[in-house]
Amino acid sequence: MSDQPARIVEVTAADLPLHCPQAGQADSIGHPRVYLPIEAKGEARCPYCSTLYKLVGPAGHGHH
Repeated sequence: MSDQPARIVEVTAADLPLHCPQAGQADSIGHPRVYLPIEAKGEARCPYCSTLYKLVGPAGHGHH
């Protein structure tokens, strides 16, 4: 684990299903893609890099 504070990233229904790293981050994050269940609690933390994703707005149709 790094000594740097965890990143916080706001996501919307357009980003679902949520995965980390997101597009454009794969080279800088350096871990395999993992899907994160964010719909139920409105936030999810990546087990690899500790990035905290927060859902902004409703989950959208078909996501709950």
